[in-house]
Amino acid sequence: MRGRVHRRGTGWAFVVDVGTDPVTGKRRQRTKGGFPTRKAAEAGMREVLNSVDEGSYVSRSTLKVGEYLRQWLETMRAQVRESTWYGYRIAVDRLVEQLGEVRLQSLTPLQVETAYAKLRKDGGRYGGPLAPKTVRNCHIVLHRALVDAVRLDLVNRNVAGIARPPSVPRHESVTWTAEELEAFLEHVSDDRLFPAYIVLATTGMRRGEVFGLRWSDLDLDNGRLSVVQTLQCIDAKLVFSTTKTNRSRRTVSLDPVTVDVLRQLRKDQAEERLALGPAYDTSRNLVFAKQDGSPVHPDVFSRVFKKKVAEAGLPMLRGPHNLRHTWATLALKAGVHPKVVSDRLGHATIAVTIDTYSHVAPSLDADAANTVAAAIFSKRGGEGK
Repeated sequence: MRGRVHRRGTGWAFVVDVGTDPVTGKRRQRTKGGFPTRKAAEAGMREVLNSVDEGSYVSRSTLKVGEYLRQWLETMRAQVRESTWYGYRIAVDRLVEQLGEVRLQSLTPLQVETAYAKLRKDGGRYGGPLAPKTVRNCHIVLHRALVDAVRLDLVNRNVAGIARPPSVPRHESVTWTAEELEAFLEHVSDDRLFPAYIVLATTGMRRGEVFGLRWSDLDLDNGRLSVVQTLQCIDAKLVFSTTKTNRSRRTVSLDPVTVDVLRQLRKDQAEERLALGPAYDTSRNLVFAKQDGSPVHPDVFSRVFKKKVAEAGLPMLRGPHNLRHTWATLALKAGVHPKVVSDRLGHATIAVTIDTYSHVAPSLDADAANTVAAAIFSKRGGEGK
């Protein structure tokens, strides 16, 4: 039986065979009543049958958004890095507060956009007003969760794909000139973590990548290091994990000055290890560590960094990550090919690099105009001057 229409009370109803349950193997039926005429009931039945034939039919469910997101979050725990999952958890907490009691199959784009607006306004019980980028991160998580809901036949469309997240204004990162960077390195030259500042300044590495470095990741004889793990603070705990993406796992060449600084650090660290003996933590074999060999807390380093910048009287950077932006900007202005810059930064694609550092484009465009024009008009010499 595909379907039939019948009288029910004072109106009409239909019952439709919608296939077998993928879990139990039992036949599933859809029943709906309340139609005023037989013709209206037949039209409703055809609509359901068409959706079954097209593969877009979804069984009715009372599952709520909050229940689904919590279940989805648990399935993601084994699929993504711990830091990524922690970000998902925060986003889910915020979404559940706003949308948790809504039936998943009843969720509308307007409800989603209203939730985004409320998060922008007051942030709910998880804090004050949220920045557009933070709310957009919630949107990304909701969209991914609903992609899976469609795949699992829990809903027939992804309403987050229709809803508009808040636009994120583009902020140009503050960077230093080569002279300002040199002045800063001179200012911190007596700091115990001076070698870490050097590596940040000359490689374009992320803060977590630098503090996740082990001596086994370095090949100082050939002037290279391998980026294979990162150190992050997740839920108030220090966590070592794999790099952000496969592209982030990379090999970076080192300049002679940086190699010399690291060689001296290895000697100094060997003396600290000898002085402390068994009390020295050798479990991680970290390049940049406290005097007892334990990890340097990245957030503490960032606070000290800002203090050092203020002491040096230089333009304030948001954090050590801006040293990465500074390196990339200096490299592009010096004529280093964007593909090389992209590879050293560990970006997913060269397009990400070009988009991120589009503020460098005007100066590069002017250089390109002058360089090509010089080649075209080389035979004209000083004519026209």
